[in-house]
Amino acid sequence: MSNSQEFKTNPIKERETKETSIKLALSKKDGTQEAGASTIKTGVGFLDHMLTLFAFHSGLDLYVEANGDTWVDDHHTTEDIGILLGEAIRDLYTSLPSYERYGFYFLPMDETLSRVVLDLSGRPVCSFNAAFSREKVGTFDTELVAEFFYAVAMNSRMTLHIDLLKNGNTHHEIEGIFKGFARALAIALAPTEGGVPSTKGLIQ
Repeated sequence: MSNSQEFKTNPIKERETKETSIKLALSKKDGTQEAGASTIKTGVGFLDHMLTLFAFHSGLDLYVEANGDTWVDDHHTTEDIGILLGEAIRDLYTSLPSYERYGFYFLPMDETLSRVVLDLSGRPVCSFNAAFSREKVGTFDTELVAEFFYAVAMNSRMTLHIDLLKNGNTHHEIEGIFKGFARALAIALAPTEGGVPSTKGLIQ
């Protein structure tokens, strides 16, 4: 993990509600700099772990600081971080002069297998198909994984298809999905020649 001071120059997105207070920054470095650094403090240990993996495997620098009503449960914190991360992803890809737009990845996590396919299209869709083996990993409700990715897809305005193809250990199932999403996003954000990747000449 890096020190949060490294993220000072990045635009920080904020969300304040009666349920959560969140700050988040996401940035993409050029190829000459080490990428994938993260400082994650959500108050939800399992989510911290997944977001750290996301940053590393996407090659994006991520800073998240959250305080939420976790004495109720982890729902509001998880969903609201997904909202801000989605907004940050949208800000990122719409600021790029060019990018691949489409990304897909098959991720084997030991005995489990996940597939993530996405399109940075400006058309928000989330198709999430994962029947997890258990309802909890530690104290974390596994149903919140779908809520998180729905929030990301809607607020980034991406088309996102996530499928858990082979089950096993529930931690492995979820970790494979987060890593697969990160790798697919890295592919979609890769620079290309030719400007906006649409015959319309515009992605909104």
